[in-house]
Amino acid sequence: MKTESWFQVIKLLKSQQDVEALHEIMAVLLTREEREAIGSRLAIMRALISGKESQREIAARIGVSITKVTRGSNYLKTLSATEIAMIEQI
Repeated sequence: MKTESWFQVIKLLKSQQDVEALHEIMAVLLTREEREAIGSRLAIMRALISGKESQREIAARIGVSITKVTRGSNYLKTLSATEIAMIEQI
């Protein structure tokens, strides 16, 4: 993805005045499957960070494959402490 295009998306999202308007924009930009995938990814990362469940338990609770949870785990290993803290605050 070209950086300029991505920042146009970020600016559009930032300009929204409330959660409902942001939801509407995301519904236009992303398919239902894409929105669910983003939600699942965040849920996976937050669960992995908390460390309270095994990867299999996370996969079963969220309704995703163990492979997706493993990918999330591997991705988290590439993030800085600041980025992980940002995920925890969401």
